[in-house]
Amino acid sequence: MIKIAPSLVSAPLAYLTETVKGLEQAGADILHFDLEDGNFVPVMSLGTQIISAARPLSSLPFDVHLMINNPEWILPTLAEIGVEMVSVHFEACPYPRRTLGLIHQYGIRAGLAFNPKTPLPDLRPYLPFLSYVLILTTEPESMSCTYLPSVLDKVKQGQQQPGLQDILWEVDGGFTEENILDALRVNADIVVSGRGVFRDNQYASNIRKMKSITVSK
Repeated sequence: MIKIAPSLVSAPLAYLTETVKGLEQAGADILHFDLEDGNFVPVMSLGTQIISAARPLSSLPFDVHLMINNPEWILPTLAEIGVEMVSVHFEACPYPRRTLGLIHQYGIRAGLAFNPKTPLPDLRPYLPFLSYVLILTTEPESMSCTYLPSVLDKVKQGQQQPGLQDILWEVDGGFTEENILDALRVNADIVVSGRGVFRDNQYASNIRKMKSITVSK
């Protein structure tokens, strides 16, 4: 069954306590946090303070997507907060295997993220440390939210690589109840949704709709 991971970058953070608790009650499986540095991507978003404030409010796994250059410096802080998943961008790490290994040493599940235009490489060199792959299906900047369904082909391509049967596949960008079946068709394991979950401020209803669609197929 696909897991739904609401992206807190789209949440009403003025009501953080109510939102985080409400998401868990509504059936969210994972809470997703984007950290952007204004350098690797031309915007800045959630800081570690938000993640730290949210941590005591939920028992759900915290999935942190680092859209920052040379992300190793922030790993000790995330480990101290107690997050369960951290993905770093293939494009932002000079030595991805080393960075994944450091995440793994902290007892955190390590993920490798890819922008829509980045071809998927041979992932086998990263297998000792790699737990999941995050495929972005929108461009990682605030001006464009155009959903790019053709990028999902990378999930199928990756699943065909030998030795990856235990790797989870996460897709992120533009998912709503109208297109979540696209993720199901490529056997994605986790769907990250921001605006699709929080639109019309009806996150509980939107989560239930998305879950019911994936379960009924």
